Amino acid sequence: MSGDPITILLVEDNPDHATLVIRSLKNFLVANHIIHAEDGEEALNYLNKIGNGTKRPHLVLLDLRLPKIDGLEVLRQIKTNKDLVDIPVVVLTTSDAETDMARAYEYHANSYLVKPVDFSKFTELMNALGFYWICWNKNPFSCQ
Repeated sequence: MSGDPITILLVEDNPDHATLVIRSLKNFLVANHIIHAEDGEEALNYLNKIGNGTKRPHLVLLDLRLPKIDGLEVLRQIKTNKDLVDIPVVVLTTSDAETDMARAYEYHANSYLVKPVDFSKFTELMNALGFYWICWNKNPFSCQ
């Protein structure tokens, strides 16, 4: 897939957090296309349309506290769907509750990250996340 944009599905209801994530990911030297879903229902509707003109994401960044359908249910549905199970899902949330972490990993999250309150730490986390999942993690869309 050399040269093809990496498609990232960002599932985030907080517009400020979404803007920070999108801005951080756009700073990478890897072409990427970010689809933003504002709630769990919108994310699942998008994922269920894959193959019908909807681009399959290479990565899902998933908040847990979402309107309509919560992030844990979105994660569960992704990881129990044979057509979606292999898409990496990174939980990116404000919740550091052990029960949320345990449930996310029980539902096969690929990573669980707690959003820092501090802007500079949030930016640092996004840079590390971007480098790891877009560049360092080996997969068909890794940096060359």
